[in-house]
Amino acid sequence: MKPSHAPERIIANARIVLRNEVVHGTVKLSRGRIAAVDSGNTAVKGAEDWDGHWLLPGLVELHTDNLEKHFSPRPGVHWPGLPAVLAHDAQVAAAGITTVFDSLALGEVKPGGIRAGQLDGMLAAINTARERKLLRTEHLLHLRCEISTEGIVELFDRLAQDPSLRLVSLMDHTPGQRQFVELAKYREYYQGKYGLNDTEMADFTARQIENQEKFSAANRRAIVARCRGKMLSLASHDDATPEHVAEAAGEGITLSEFPTTMVAARSAQQRGIAVMMGAPNVVRGGSHSGNISAHELASAGFLDCLSSDYVPSSLLHAAFLLTRDAGWTLPRAVTSVSATPAALATLPDRGEIRAGLRADVIRVQESHGIPVVHEVLREGRRIL
Repeated sequence: MKPSHAPERIIANARIVLRNEVVHGTVKLSRGRIAAVDSGNTAVKGAEDWDGHWLLPGLVELHTDNLEKHFSPRPGVHWPGLPAVLAHDAQVAAAGITTVFDSLALGEVKPGGIRAGQLDGMLAAINTARERKLLRTEHLLHLRCEISTEGIVELFDRLAQDPSLRLVSLMDHTPGQRQFVELAKYREYYQGKYGLNDTEMADFTARQIENQEKFSAANRRAIVARCRGKMLSLASHDDATPEHVAEAAGEGITLSEFPTTMVAARSAQQRGIAVMMGAPNVVRGGSHSGNISAHELASAGFLDCLSSDYVPSSLLHAAFLLTRDAGWTLPRAVTSVSATPAALATLPDRGEIRAGLRADVIRVQESHGIPVVHEVLREGRRIL
């Protein structure tokens, strides 16, 4: 379903969200690109009347594990690969996402977990759907490396040859630090996730701490070195302290995913590292792990971009909420889910309504503060 030779379209009577302003006007799309952006209406025959709806750039999603839910819709249920990918693809397209980084986890915090068993099947299904031109959205690859896992470097080496790989994140979910400073939250999360009793949970926690001491430092150094050699974008994960951020800055990391404290987010920005938070954090009004809320970072000026994480529709919803709850302008909010993530992933051809860029465009109506996606174009061709 790759868009090619898209027909020329002229969209009129739209509220166009540009990088720094909103204009009421007309956009011309030609051969998969934005050919012109003009204020005011047009009398050109055949122009489409968008009835004053918002015209936004297609959203760019850097970090979502939504695909995993389609492969395992219930505990113990494994869905066929290609239908799972196509359902995931349809869901992200319906959310207005025209570029999605499928964030696949390398390494398990729990031995024998389902992620390791699904990994090859997910990659194969994505590649099959791409080869058959069945995908609505452009799918790229983000490898999330659990660095406390034995054998993670060998696994990374096997998958790093994939030409769609553009982003790598360094994760460490060891209890007592980063995301899980509060051990009570750690127990609540993993006992609920894996059904562990108190004794099993104590053994599980001790094993995670032991694995971190054995593997994390060496694995982190090895993966950073490989990413530098391949010119891959690097992200840190759950930074909590200035020391975490300083380590990331020394490694050439450009994105701090989900920092857990205000001081970490402030430190990241001071060092030129972009801060990304989860859109579900915005929609829910807080972190499910008890860490800093995205609203607080946005209001303080320490938030650069958003990720839908585990709810694709949250990305656009959160952007609109920030205009209400954090005092952001709509252009600033839209940039956080389009132009900024595109730049961080070194995709300069998209993320903005500007002549010469890809015609990745979405039509949105706002209803009682909730954005409703009516139409999605990728490279000028309708995919929704």
